[in-house]
Amino acid sequence: MNTPITIAWFEQDLRLSDNPAFAAAAMKDHILPIYIFDNRNAGEYEMGGASRWWLHHSLTELNEKLDGKLNFFQGDPQSIIEALCSRFNVTDMFWNRRYEPWRISRDKKIKANGLMQGKNVQTFNASLLNEPWTILKKDGTPYKVFTPYYRQVALGGSDTQAQGMPRIFGTLNTDDKASTLDELPLLPKIGWDTQFYDCWSPGESGAQSVLQTFLANRLSNYKEGRDFPALKSISTLSPHLHFGEISPRQIHDAFLSLADDNNREHFLRELHWREFSYYLLFHWPDLPNKNLKVRFNLFPWQENSEALTHWQQGLTGYPLVDAGMRELWQTGFMHNRVRMITASFLVKNLLVDWRLGARWFWDCLVDADLASNSASWQWVAGCGTDASPYFRIFNPTTQGVRFDPEGLYTKHFIPELKDLPAKYLYRPWEAPPDVLKKANIILGETYPFPIVDIKVSREKALAAYRQL
Repeated sequence: MNTPITIAWFEQDLRLSDNPAFAAAAMKDHILPIYIFDNRNAGEYEMGGASRWWLHHSLTELNEKLDGKLNFFQGDPQSIIEALCSRFNVTDMFWNRRYEPWRISRDKKIKANGLMQGKNVQTFNASLLNEPWTILKKDGTPYKVFTPYYRQVALGGSDTQAQGMPRIFGTLNTDDKASTLDELPLLPKIGWDTQFYDCWSPGESGAQSVLQTFLANRLSNYKEGRDFPALKSISTLSPHLHFGEISPRQIHDAFLSLADDNNREHFLRELHWREFSYYLLFHWPDLPNKNLKVRFNLFPWQENSEALTHWQQGLTGYPLVDAGMRELWQTGFMHNRVRMITASFLVKNLLVDWRLGARWFWDCLVDADLASNSASWQWVAGCGTDASPYFRIFNPTTQGVRFDPEGLYTKHFIPELKDLPAKYLYRPWEAPPDVLKKANIILGETYPFPIVDIKVSREKALAAYRQL
């Protein structure tokens, strides 16, 4: 085929508005939009089941927006793109930059190969407000602490002007050797995802709807309410951001149009926390698997598969921890404060290596983001660059009393405790026998005894830390 073809490669930018790579391709006469499910180069970071579910439905909507012309492939992108170049007269290749180390390495090779063949290969920023290499200290080194990084960002500003939906001037082409979406191994073979459909609407339309709902109904109580899991005060934008169904520029622009208040500024700060996670991953590519504070390489993590399984299944005997872990399994999501509490319990009360917790979240979260997941787990474990002090150990009992005092969140995910009075909800082992009987609770049968003593395990963790 001699007709000049432009490849528009989608990956974690599953939208048409404010998508600079697609906007550039839309100016061309003949466009070949492609999506490649790369389950070869990801290695140990191959996409988890919850993320695959989301991806399937997000791609469904994107394909509809492209009039069914999105071409699906599975395998190594370099080989697939080389094959496309052999079948078509590919003159231009556009995609948006990705920041996971394995994707950076892969994409550099693809770009270099395309340029060597004389093609016009361009990449764009569609995922961040600021590229990681643009924010540096005066000596040219990267920041390790968020606050000075954030001050630098605030001083320098950023190009946050989001672009609208591009007009497609040319025609969208298809490849008869492409797969169908259903041929990609994305949807689960067993029905553990049943409740996902009631919780989420993946896709660009769903992302815009979530943003507008948050601005209209939730933002006004964000700074205070975001710590209370029973309240609808968080944005739930994270999976939409991860898959690029909405850009940080679009969110940033929407917030700049609002009146300046503490809720707005607090949310924008959280948006920059996401940026900082990518910043750390870019400058320290071992973030997902190596302690950034190297002294933690000597920390005596315990190999306790039984405790890990209890934690994964929400059977630790600590109701707020168990509610969070069950929310994760049932919905593919967990409230932000409960994420900190469950993570702290695993690494500081059970002394289980943070990487095992990060792996479980990676498999179960619909917003499983390598940068945010890795940075957050290192923060909780105390071994990250901008880490919470190791001695900050969340007490799940007092956290429950403080942030879910009526038990609305906890009892929703642990219905076997629904009749237990709030006085004993977060310490059911202290409830008198008649109270347990009235609530139809048999400890050790209908709900477990605690698998570890909070006070004893805390002291054990602090002793281990002092040895470092």
